[in-house]
Amino acid sequence: MLIALGSARSAKIMALRAACARVAEADPRWSRAELVARPVETGVARMPLSDMQLMRGARNRAEAVRELLASEGQRADFYVGLEGGFHSITFDGERRTFLHGCAYATDGARGYFGHAPAVTMPPSIVARVEGTGRELGEVIDEVAGERDVRSRQGAWGVLSRGLLTRAMSFETALVAAFAPFYNARLYR
Repeated sequence: MLIALGSARSAKIMALRAACARVAEADPRWSRAELVARPVETGVARMPLSDMQLMRGARNRAEAVRELLASEGQRADFYVGLEGGFHSITFDGERRTFLHGCAYATDGARGYFGHAPAVTMPPSIVARVEGTGRELGEVIDEVAGERDVRSRQGAWGVLSRGLLTRAMSFETALVAAFAPFYNARLYR
């Protein structure tokens, strides 16, 4: 089984490897999954600020990697896109913003979304991202006093003091997006 990921970011590759290992517990065929990762464009803002942008970005990544492989004369069993960004809601009159991730997995005929858990974003960080139009990765580097946090623990790791990582959040979203494929009996 070949799975193509529409990103070359290490946290996303780690998430896909971990998700395949997790799914293999339910369907042993997934233990033989081979991965190919290619950077592609999302067609959405570099810093998604809504669920619509997250979902569109994840789907666009999967479709873009499918098209890229086809142009190279290759085909995968599954094409995957991952996108992280903000989800904001007003609850009891107060605006709340969460860091959230989305996965999209398709076999080329059918496609399904999965969502990651969400963690509350500190209002000061939200204001810096939204006020400047910069990506969360740039802002979190400044807040953490580190470089390229998103390629390692991500904002998730900074916010949870290492208890959850960017890869772990995307792993959950991927397991959910793959469910209709490894548990097809329930999704007919």
